Amino acid sequence: MNRGVLQAYFRLGMLIAVGSVLLLVVQQPETAEYVVTVLSLCIGIVLMVLVALVARFL
Repeated sequence: MNRGVLQAYFRLGMLIAVGSVLLLVVQQPETAEYVVTVLSLCIGIVLMVLVALVARFL
């Protein structure tokens, strides 16, 4: 896989994760929006980890 594509996916994961962290500061716990924000954070982190693993072993 092209390094530019991997870098773009990593940046996308970073955007999702950082945006989620910023939203967690203003969200009220125990609301639906908070749960969606936490799930978005998990998705961003998983995407970054997967891209890092693929970049490491390719």
